[in-house]
Amino acid sequence: MGRTLLGALFNKVPVPYVGKHSAGSPHGGSFHRNDAEAQLRAMGQVGTLFSIVRRTSEATSQVDWKLYRKSKSGLPEDRVEVTSHAALDLWNKPNPFMTQQEFIETFQQHLDLTGEGWWITARDPRLPVPLELWPARPDRMEPVPHPEEFLSGYVYRGPGGELVPLERDEVIFLRTPNPMDPYRGMGPVQSILADLDATRYSAEWNKNFFLNSAEPGGIIEIPQALSDEDFNQLRSRWNEQHRGVANAHRVALLEHGKWVDRKFTQRDMQFAELRSVSRDVIREAFGISKAELGVVEDVNRANAEAGAAMFALRLVVPRLERIKQALNTDFLPMFGATGQGLEFDYVNPVPADREADREDLTSKANAAKALIESGVYGPSALKALGLPEMDFGQPNADPDRELLVKLVTNAPTLAPLILPLLGIELPPPEPAVSPSPPPPFVPSPDDPTNEPETAEDETEDTG
Repeated sequence: MGRTLLGALFNKVPVPYVGKHSAGSPHGGSFHRNDAEAQLRAMGQVGTLFSIVRRTSEATSQVDWKLYRKSKSGLPEDRVEVTSHAALDLWNKPNPFMTQQEFIETFQQHLDLTGEGWWITARDPRLPVPLELWPARPDRMEPVPHPEEFLSGYVYRGPGGELVPLERDEVIFLRTPNPMDPYRGMGPVQSILADLDATRYSAEWNKNFFLNSAEPGGIIEIPQALSDEDFNQLRSRWNEQHRGVANAHRVALLEHGKWVDRKFTQRDMQFAELRSVSRDVIREAFGISKAELGVVEDVNRANAEAGAAMFALRLVVPRLERIKQALNTDFLPMFGATGQGLEFDYVNPVPADREADREDLTSKANAAKALIESGVYGPSALKALGLPEMDFGQPNADPDRELLVKLVTNAPTLAPLILPLLGIELPPPEPAVSPSPPPPFVPSPDDPTNEPETAEDETEDTG
């Protein structure tokens, strides 16, 4: 009998995601992650994988988080920061034994390796809010699917095999979606397990090569059968004289046998090229560049800065967004009414691109110049291009400013007229002082042109 629309509404999922035989069982279908432990161990077995996961998890855990009260406008710049709240305190100190950075780095390692990150909340039955947050290994967590309600809960499998049932509101599950399994996640390691095994086996082969006299293996041919005593004696003598790096290239002395080299050599295996290819495959799976792992033979300052910005934008920000969604969708609702209207957000880790900012400012300035020269009002052009407000034209072009300049310039002339109107008495003007006459001319006695006139001269002048 088919599912009706009414039944779909009541049963929460329109179609079953798991068979009825799996209801309440953590082992139904392919839900048990037998490969998760191997993926977690791979980080400690392959150096390139360790470097990548350490780099991404550390970068994600070092970003600052803030709690905000949502704005009515919906704009991030209009939000009000909340500095005191139980959810913020718990996020800053998840449990008594872990800092926020250690907690984030731990479950981010799980996410990068297996595609799954698990938070388990510790509660007091007397309190409605969670008191602690703990990370859980993905290989020990199992969802309990339900054919009608999608999910019944979770089961934690302890180190000793004990099973601990957990309710849905006790667990926060972060995952990279698995296209084949809606209940589990998928990480990059699952896609490169064969390459990781090849890298690990090549390293072990190199190790065993040096332990075996640093020479390829061979065969000791004995023309007749050896007794058990003779066989053990030959093996012990060979190991004593030729086993290990210190005994490499020593001459072999065989009483009744002949040494035959094997046909392949270490050079034939090309392990150096194999490990190099494996490193490229691992980096490709995570989408990380060589520069972020310290490989800088073809890196300069410019592309190193660009690579750092791309690392933050393409690798760190998506990881932060996944954590942000878990905090706002699953974590804050655990605090009931006190968590409504709040949201967590991270400080953007992408560094500023100064060169791009300079180029953007130059292009906007040229565009503003072109608009103004074509007749667009200056302040309107700046606003349209997102540039800051600036004054346009000469200062005296403003009528109010021009009147002010006139008042200041003519203040000495207008003061005798304005101040009496305001009830301010002016001091009496000082009397004008007439200029003094010039001193009389006194001729110099040594000047011949200044001799007194004679009587004859006076007579001639008189006649």
